[in-house]
Amino acid sequence: MNNTKGKIITVTSTKGGVGKTITTLNLAGVYSNLGYKVLVIDFDLYGGAVATYLNSKNDKTIYTLVEDLTNNRYEKMEDYIYKHNDNVDIIAAPKDPRMANKIDSKYIPLIFRNVVYKYDVILVDTSHILNEINIVTLDNSDSIVYMFTNDTFDLKNTKSFISIMKDVGYKNYVTVLNESIMPSKCYYSMYDIRNVIKNNVDYTISKSMHIKNIDKYILDGEILIFNKKLSFSDKKEWSKLKSLALSLIHDEEVAE
Repeated sequence: MNNTKGKIITVTSTKGGVGKTITTLNLAGVYSNLGYKVLVIDFDLYGGAVATYLNSKNDKTIYTLVEDLTNNRYEKMEDYIYKHNDNVDIIAAPKDPRMANKIDSKYIPLIFRNVVYKYDVILVDTSHILNEINIVTLDNSDSIVYMFTNDTFDLKNTKSFISIMKDVGYKNYVTVLNESIMPSKCYYSMYDIRNVIKNNVDYTISKSMHIKNIDKYILDGEILIFNKKLSFSDKKEWSKLKSLALSLIHDEEVAE
């Protein structure tokens, strides 16, 4: 067992379709390339896609884990963890969204305690609903990656989320503007965005990261950063993603 406590990094948003899961997996790929041992936990309990994106043939999920903890059937965490490659493991979300309602948030700290000394980085993907599960997850995170897009509704929600973070005293979050999702629909300038959300934008995923046939790569079950067939017009973007990844585990400012 590793004697060093791993970093818990949660990727969240207040709107679906902003690229949380793909960004979570790309961060996992960056850490894997750097030689870190990574666990990806899918806490998007109603619509988790990590296992689907990675073509994981998982039989056990977070629901199974919580059920076994509740009924004293739990033996070891490894029974619920699935290996993607030598450095990246996953714990999948429930296969049936009805199971999500049966997962008590009190088990989240326990799950973290059982993995935090076994991995260098624990990456958590969440839903876009600020429910009890997400609140407890955020409370137990070392770093929070908040993602949003250049969209009127999204910016409104982002302003509210950041206001909540400041009200409760959270300082461990970074804001990530994803322009690669809808590259032709960038309605607001960076100046406008900062004025609307009343906060700086720490990191931007630029339009050059847009992949037209992204579904094809997702169906291949491969983390995008590992796919040698992909060729991005701006190699600087991967360097920026690496900078973001390192800042999250070393508590440094992001080099934009």
